[in-house]
Order: sequence, then C-alpha cells, then structure tokens
Amino acid sequence: MGDFLDVLAATAWKSVKEGYYYCGGAEEKYHKRSLKNAIKEISNARAPIISEIKFASPSLGQLKPPGNIESIAKSMIGAGAVGLSILTEPKHFLGSLENLIRARRSVEAPILMKDIIVSKEQIESAHRVGADAVLLIFALFKRGHCEASLSEMIDYSHRRGLEVLLETHTPEEFRSALSTDADMIGINNRDLRTLKVDLNVTRRILECFDRSEIGDRPIISESGIKSPEDIRFLKKCGADAFLVGSSIMTAENIVDFVSRLVNAYG
Repeated sequence: MGDFLDVLAATAWKSVKEGYYYCGGAEEKYHKRSLKNAIKEISNARAPIISEIKFASPSLGQLKPPGNIESIAKSMIGAGAVGLSILTEPKHFLGSLENLIRARRSVEAPILMKDIIVSKEQIESAHRVGADAVLLIFALFKRGHCEASLSEMIDYSHRRGLEVLLETHTPEEFRSALSTDADMIGINNRDLRTLKVDLNVTRRILECFDRSEIGDRPIISESGIKSPEDIRFLKKCGADAFLVGSSIMTAENIVDFVSRLVNAYG
C-alpha cells in the first residue's frame, strides 16, 4: 500500500469515475479573472493572501461546520485577500463544486479550484463552475497518477481559460516546474505523503535558486501559515504570495484574522 498521496489519487479517480465532476448541459458564462495579476498588482505594503475555504482537512478533521459560503467569501475578500481557494474535493476535505459556484456568484475576486486533479474532466469542471485557476500537483504526475502529461494538462487548462498553480515540495520538483508553462509555482510546506508540515520547506527550496532563475512568476507558499510572523518569515525566504486555509477557517473572527495577515508587512 502506498502513502497518503497515493490514497488521495485513488480517491480522486473514484470520484471522477462516479461522475462527481461531470458538468453536462449548458454552461454559465463567467468572466475570467487573473490570480497571477492580482498577486503582482497588489500594493507592496500588503501581503497577497489567497484565503481558502475548506471545512475539513485530513490532518485536523472538521475545521468548521459547513456554513454560509457567500458570507465567508465576502468576508475574506472584504478583509483584503487577493483571491480565494475553494476546496472541491468531497471525501477528505468535505469540499463541493457547489461551494465554488456559490462563491463565484458572491465575489469578483479570482478563484482557485483546489482539488486532487488527475483528469481533464476535473479541469473542464473547473472551467464550467467559474474557477479562474486550477491547482496541479507535480508529484501526482511524477508518480503516473494522471491521465495525461503535465505539459498536456497545463495546455488543456490554458485552452479552457484557466491559469495553473503548479505545486511542488522539493528542490528537484521546483527546478522542473520552472521549465513548464505554469502561471504560478507553489511550494507546499505540507508533505502530502505524511501530512507533516514545516515552513522551512519554502526556505530550503528557495535558497537553492536565484531570482533570475525563477523569473517573474509568483511563488506561492502554501500550508502551515498561522500568523503575521509566518508571513514575514516566508516573504524573507522569497515567497511572493501565501495560501492560507486551516488557520483562517478556525479563527474566531475571519475578517480580523485575514486583515492581520494582509497587513503583516506593516
């Protein structure tokens, strides 16, 4: 039996084959927004926070009872987040495509569909429900879990009008990611094999590269961020933006917490 990354991939394929991602019929027309540009254009005085809506995680269990998506989405964007990440994976994260649709109708900000993507059908679904970007995980391609190559999946995403955040976890994955057409490169501080989190993953990866090697694509540090101090540490390491989920969803006051992260630089 494999590790938890293999479990996630197997569950994703089961959901695909069960028709969870099938979006037939007429599609609603959504104006696409750029998460990449939203990150690059934010004031230098404010931290680019991608605020995540999820109600459970494999490591922590239920974070919050499923609630008013519209209110949560508006609160996060109102507090200064540059965009939203919506979990749509239904088994391990209690996500849903309906949550993304409801968030899309509530805010004008860019939305990332965050899921365990192994099939083009999931990318098609992201396009149809109003996502502006999708998350692709490098390790899933490396292990052969996906129906097409990484370059083919990136190209398919672009042809559907979606930006790609390509997630890495090691210096080797990051170096390979630099040679792709991904719009943004993520560094997951969580090891999906074991679920262990270490913010120093971002530091260890970025200290191996000069900014000239990376270019102007935003580098997004993901997972394990709990405070403005964490934001300042990761910025010093070279991260351009920050994807924050569990600590926001468990905060007593989402607006205040997101605002503190956004204003971490000050």
